[in-house]
Amino acid sequence: MHVKILLATLFFTVSFKTFAGDTIAYDKEGLENISNHIEILNDVNNKYSLNTIQTAPEFYRNTKESPVFSSLDVNIWSRFSIINNSAAENLYLWFEHFNLSVIKFYKVENGRLVLIYEDGNAIKPKAKNSPPQYIIHLNQAAGSGLTEYYIHIQSYHPVVLEMSIGSYKEIVGSTSKQQAILAVYFGILLSIFFYNLFLFFATADRSYLLYILYIFFLGLAQFTLAGYLFKYVWFAYPFINYYAVPVASSLAIMFGVLFSVHFLKTSHFTPFIHKILVTAILLSAVSVVASFLHFNSVSYTLVVVLQFSVGVLINIAAIIIIFKGYKPALFYAIAWAFFLSGLAIFSLRNFGIIPANAFTNYILYYGSAVETVLLSIALADKINILKKEKEISQAEALRQARENEQIVSNQNIILEQQVDLRTAELQHSNLQLNDALNNLKDAQTQLVEAEKMASLGQLTAGIAHEINNPINFVKSNINPLRLDVKELTEILNAYDELHIIKDANEYKQKLATIDELKKEMDVEFIQKEISSLIAGIEEGAERTAEIVRGLRTFSRIDEAALKTVNIHDGILSTIVLLKNNIPHDIAVIKDFKAHGEIECFPGKLNQMFMNIIMNALQAIKAKKVKAETETITISTWDTDSGQVEISIKDTGMGMTEEVKHHIFEPFFTTKDIGEGTGLGMAIVYKIIQKHFGKIHIISAPDEGAEFIITLPRYQYSSD
Repeated sequence: MHVKILLATLFFTVSFKTFAGDTIAYDKEGLENISNHIEILNDVNNKYSLNTIQTAPEFYRNTKESPVFSSLDVNIWSRFSIINNSAAENLYLWFEHFNLSVIKFYKVENGRLVLIYEDGNAIKPKAKNSPPQYIIHLNQAAGSGLTEYYIHIQSYHPVVLEMSIGSYKEIVGSTSKQQAILAVYFGILLSIFFYNLFLFFATADRSYLLYILYIFFLGLAQFTLAGYLFKYVWFAYPFINYYAVPVASSLAIMFGVLFSVHFLKTSHFTPFIHKILVTAILLSAVSVVASFLHFNSVSYTLVVVLQFSVGVLINIAAIIIIFKGYKPALFYAIAWAFFLSGLAIFSLRNFGIIPANAFTNYILYYGSAVETVLLSIALADKINILKKEKEISQAEALRQARENEQIVSNQNIILEQQVDLRTAELQHSNLQLNDALNNLKDAQTQLVEAEKMASLGQLTAGIAHEINNPINFVKSNINPLRLDVKELTEILNAYDELHIIKDANEYKQKLATIDELKKEMDVEFIQKEISSLIAGIEEGAERTAEIVRGLRTFSRIDEAALKTVNIHDGILSTIVLLKNNIPHDIAVIKDFKAHGEIECFPGKLNQMFMNIIMNALQAIKAKKVKAETETITISTWDTDSGQVEISIKDTGMGMTEEVKHHIFEPFFTTKDIGEGTGLGMAIVYKIIQKHFGKIHIISAPDEGAEFIITLPRYQYSSD
């Protein structure tokens, strides 16, 4: 049987190759790209009509899987032949790109072209809220003979002619993947939009207003390009699609540049580049006007030129500004680097230099999503820097006030010395000693508090990030769940109407209508999707609860009193709260063999675990040559003497004997100035002393470090 099918396929391939390219023998399940099996005619002069196209000699065999026509006013014909040798009863053709103005699909019957499908974003859709995909029923049953088809595409936009055939189920599965990517992208843009909108109303900073306008028009351009706005918003006005992409893209560039010059202060740091960027803003406005005047070729050209030139100029300006000491420009430069990379790949795809595939088709979504997130971080970092500068200014003012107070105090002492020289000398000496002691105590207290605040800052960032992820996941599932419930409710309401029907024929007709409605809505798919969405919401809620449990375990308020707790809970809660600080290439390995219940001060032990683990992370990050996977191993075991030993071992840069000798001394640090107080390990040592325990270090340069802590199970008033 298989031999017969193969011979038949070869026969039809040879017989029909002269008029429709290679014959496509569909003989397997799944989706198959047919773009490299078609013949194409680029009718730039509008030379051919429906009656003459079959005899046109200019058709050429396409060899690319995704042919791209980057010029505007596209007018192309393509043709191919199909044999359905598979078990699929119905074949469908799917155009994977929406931004096509007019598509006309013909079937050859008795030597003539018969129109069986017509659609496009320049045509008003026949059904309201239909999906934004072009899916054509080929009406070829299993085992059917060879059928020839012609496609005529006219477009005011660049065209990517990527087509696939397969069953309706396979095509819907692929479109669902597309929709999932767009849903995630839309969720990211929407979250960042409202987050920055809230910050704008809270701070009244114009940077946030310009940024949310940039996000708005960026999202408008992307979702117009994907077809969702036409299908669900202005479906009754298809002419809007002529202007939507170039106008929205131009406005996104305009507000992106306005945000950039305001955020980076280019007029101050890079005045020459600032003038060029102002010119780019004016050219963006020209692009908008050109599109409205029906010169889309001018508008698209300006958008392409401005995207690259503005992106490169802003990145250059950001790098220059970084070297001039303006730290907020760092995140900004990284963000635009991601966007430029995505834009470059997407443009190369449009010009046919690199192939169109799942990566290149959605690279703009990936790049712009990362860019918007990093730009939000840059804005937040700018606020933190301004806040820090304000605190430094206040501290300087306080220092000057204290100096003035000290001057007044010294003057009073001098006056007292004039009254009684001997008494004044004694008082002066006592005052100096007290001042020195108080200053030393103040300095120690401030440094300890600084160390605690640094730890608190790390925890806060980690907790915010960890809780935000599952909450966003829950939020993104709510709307699809609401839509699914609405569709099921519609079916239930239809069943309720059966109770008031008495006529049997009308009752049967109503049942048939309900069955058709159920098929149209795909109830089985809705049920599976609801289960999946509820499972996702449940997973997000469980993840949030896990983080809250970890925070409750870590931040005990009873550290002034002895408690019997399980040290493993403290270690696990610390890892949960530090999860955001642990890079993906560092694995945390847990090997708990001890009976974990001990009498201790839980809050202080948790602080000890956090300080040691953070030191391990910093030691790994400081390595010049890293392995593919670095590790932090945390082990516990019981000793023969009834104590508990905890080992925290890392694969970091290690330490010398000299560093090991001084590591527990207050203010000793191997970090650069401003990166550490030198109190982290001193605090660890004091906590272990408070528990009558011991700590031992095993380490050598480039061989990692292991901290072994020995703690008694029960605390006593003395040794």
